[in-house]
Amino acid sequence: MNLEERIVRRKRTAGDTRLLRASDALNPTAHPVEPTGRGLVAEQLLDALDPVFDGETPPDCYVWGPKGTGKSVVVRGLFEQLDRLLGQAAGRIYTSTRTEPVADIAFVYVDGRQAKTGFALLHAVLDSLTSEPVPKQGVGAETMQRRLADRFEPTNRHIVVAVDHVAEPETLSVETVCEQFSSFESSVSVVLVGRDPPDSVALDCLRNGHTVEFSPYRRHTLIEVLTTRQTDGLNSTAVSHEQLRALADWAGGDAHDALAALFSGGLIAEQQGNNLIERENLEAGMAAVPQPCVSLGRVLALPDSRQQVLSRLIELPEAARNSVSSAADEIVDDRIELSRATIERVLYELAEAGIVRRVKLDESTHIGRPPSRLEPRFPTLVFDRLSSIS
Repeated sequence: MNLEERIVRRKRTAGDTRLLRASDALNPTAHPVEPTGRGLVAEQLLDALDPVFDGETPPDCYVWGPKGTGKSVVVRGLFEQLDRLLGQAAGRIYTSTRTEPVADIAFVYVDGRQAKTGFALLHAVLDSLTSEPVPKQGVGAETMQRRLADRFEPTNRHIVVAVDHVAEPETLSVETVCEQFSSFESSVSVVLVGRDPPDSVALDCLRNGHTVEFSPYRRHTLIEVLTTRQTDGLNSTAVSHEQLRALADWAGGDAHDALAALFSGGLIAEQQGNNLIERENLEAGMAAVPQPCVSLGRVLALPDSRQQVLSRLIELPEAARNSVSSAADEIVDDRIELSRATIERVLYELAEAGIVRRVKLDESTHIGRPPSRLEPRFPTLVFDRLSSIS
């Protein structure tokens, strides 16, 4: 961020005395247009994509790193800019050595948490390439592949597809993504974004694949990320730089957890009627982010019915969550169009996916298998605020 932008931001928010000004600014799942402190890995990704500047399809690429390291914000932002400057949105590519246009190249970003099947992936790609409506029902994946093949006529048309969040629970594997585009040979390049290191992922299907690693944010870079986001999200005196330094140390390079804790601390301070985040508010905010923490993006990508179950679950007192059965009894009501049996099944599935955790209770007097308390593994305060906004 340049100096002018810093001044304009403060000028725009001058006189606004609210503690929390903009939820999106502190939302760990919201991605700013310009990523902070990720210039080096952005350059590495551009190096992997370098053939596009000569109108050629690049080799496939696997981008990887832990949660909260900026993978999504960099890849999504980079693909939006590439499509605007080089891709179909700008027409054809020209280079300094060519006066004639070369191949059409489109850049498509797909969130794998939204496109969870092969059909949904192909539909998302086609939908981004055409202004014509793409049917969601009554056709299969093969029809989607044929329609996509039509996009490559004439033969100098290519696309580069970034698929984010691969190989997570309930998202497509690397092999399945590759399979959807295998029939297009050199017309499609893929950039897959995941968390697992390359040696634990089947990357054999990638064509001349490159890898780009995102490491956890360094302390000073994470402080800059927090400073940038809190300028829009909080009033100018809400949190001190000393507090942000302590928060960065606690987060260990994970921007998701740092932002979730800052947001949670702001919500706690707001509930108490404070106009700034006190030390105990921030400590409570950090305590409200479980470790290890499930990404809020995963939770907010769940079907509405499952999010409703989670919303009711986090409202329950701890005693009501001392078993899956008792929690299901408390959750079932007119606000959720699910039967009690379905709610109980959903709770087991959420536990299996790691979004909630079952902690066995030590009850020596209990006969049979001891019950297990349900503990959310995501930032519940932020989830509750974002759910109420949506």
